[in-house]
Amino acid sequence: MAKPVNAPISPWRFRIVVGALLVLALLLVWRTLTLQVLDVDRGYEFLQGQGNARTNRTEVIPAHRGIITDRNGEPLAVSTPVASIWANPQELKEAKGEWARLAASLDMSAAELSRRIERYSASQFMYLRRHMAPAAAQQVIQMKVPGVYLQREYRRFYPAGEVTAHILGFTDIDDRGQEGLELAYDEWLNGTPGRKQVLKDLYGNIIREIDAGEAASPGKNIQLSIDLRLQYLAYKELKTAINKTGAKAGSVVIIDSESGEVLAMVNQPSFNPNNRSQLIPDAMRNRAVIDMFEPGSTVKPLTIVAGLESGKYDPETVINTNPGYIKVGPKVLEDHRNYGAITVAEVLKKSSQVGTTKIALSLDEHDVWGVFNRFGLGRSTGSGFPGESNGMLPNRPNWRAIERATFAFGYGLTVTNLQLAQAYSVFANKGMFQQVSLLKRTEKPVKQQVISAKIARQVVDMLEEVTELGGTATRAQVDAYRIAGKTGTSHKAEAGGYAKSRYFALFAGVAPASNPRIVAVVTIDEPHGDYFGGLVAAPVFSKVVSDALRLLNIAPDNLEPEDPKPKVKGDSAA
Repeated sequence: MAKPVNAPISPWRFRIVVGALLVLALLLVWRTLTLQVLDVDRGYEFLQGQGNARTNRTEVIPAHRGIITDRNGEPLAVSTPVASIWANPQELKEAKGEWARLAASLDMSAAELSRRIERYSASQFMYLRRHMAPAAAQQVIQMKVPGVYLQREYRRFYPAGEVTAHILGFTDIDDRGQEGLELAYDEWLNGTPGRKQVLKDLYGNIIREIDAGEAASPGKNIQLSIDLRLQYLAYKELKTAINKTGAKAGSVVIIDSESGEVLAMVNQPSFNPNNRSQLIPDAMRNRAVIDMFEPGSTVKPLTIVAGLESGKYDPETVINTNPGYIKVGPKVLEDHRNYGAITVAEVLKKSSQVGTTKIALSLDEHDVWGVFNRFGLGRSTGSGFPGESNGMLPNRPNWRAIERATFAFGYGLTVTNLQLAQAYSVFANKGMFQQVSLLKRTEKPVKQQVISAKIARQVVDMLEEVTELGGTATRAQVDAYRIAGKTGTSHKAEAGGYAKSRYFALFAGVAPASNPRIVAVVTIDEPHGDYFGGLVAAPVFSKVVSDALRLLNIAPDNLEPEDPKPKVKGDSAA
């Protein structure tokens, strides 16, 4: 057999093959350059962007809200970590077979989930459930349903619940202040979220952190003037009194007279800020700073101040209240009985309308108004509480006689519980006025002398007689302490005049009378049965002030045994 002969390769064919290989190599190099180096149409930047868009994410780092504490550092409002489940509806609708299982894990029906997905079908984001416990949310994510993701957040929690609800207010689901001090100091309390770059897999799980980015900045803390121990005690006593009297509502405010700090502020009815599923709007109002009422006889001491300042009167000046009533214009103003000739001090002790009217009508009405104004009535206390009422202090160019008389014993003007407490702190502060504070003070407050220290002391001594035998407020007494204060029972205004059977029962006072440190005001709105301030509000004052004096370790100033407290109803009228 003949051997095969190897035909020589044609030079032109060789060149074509080599050229083709070179062209392919050049194309490969060119493609590599366009993908990795050169930024041409749909080049490396475009492709890197597309890749990053599918795997790189900017993760928000939630910032917790600042803590609110009481004056002793006890937490009143804290932020706890929670998790929210959200979804991309466009991805989730492709996993329809998982809907029933997903709905069950979220504690909702499959039909409800289906409706929500349909409603947001054109969107790329919707919440499935907010503020879940982190462990429960993690179980949902572990189901690896396409389009379902986890978002970490914080939720506000209030350890004292309804006891501090009216002061603190609450935040919304996005942790922004909506009521109370949460709203007033929202910018201060609210933190700044951080951000970081992370790499996620197909299921949204974080594989690794690419860039630490910007750290979250937590909100600033706030320390209130409130003493949580006293807040609890005042709340308990007020709630007990409201239940006992069947009253519509009530408030108690306690102030440290030295610093002007509010030690307790409670209201009834209240609400639980941790469970707002069945909120009643009427129960959410901080009545102590928002509700206005006519103060009745509790402002008679201010009229007495005007009388003492005029030089026409001193505590022993005799006022003839015979025959137990006085006619002013067409109106007849009556006392509970004919007290006859009594001193100015006894006018307060007996809460005599006739005596107060005679003093007021003997004075310049603008001088009386000036005292009320100097005591802070008719203007904000400066507490900074959202929605605080200014009250109403009428200032007429010409006063009718009946207007002068009724103004002197607390009608025709309105105050808030906090305003009245601030006014009584003038007596406790030796005649100096200071603004109240809901925040713990680190510096001494600015004080202004508005009446002389001598007159302030005289009025405190007269108010002490109100709580003694024969006065209208014997039920305000506190064992081992001297108490000074004034009862008030005011008719509630209604269309066309005043209601005949609806009242505000009040008591305002200071303790201990020898050197006042505590100022407290109690208001009971529409008590049933007994309605006099001495019968309804004074006992609440006695209990909460007793607690406050002992908690603050204030030394007793009356260690001599007291006479038994009388139970005669007439002695407890306002």
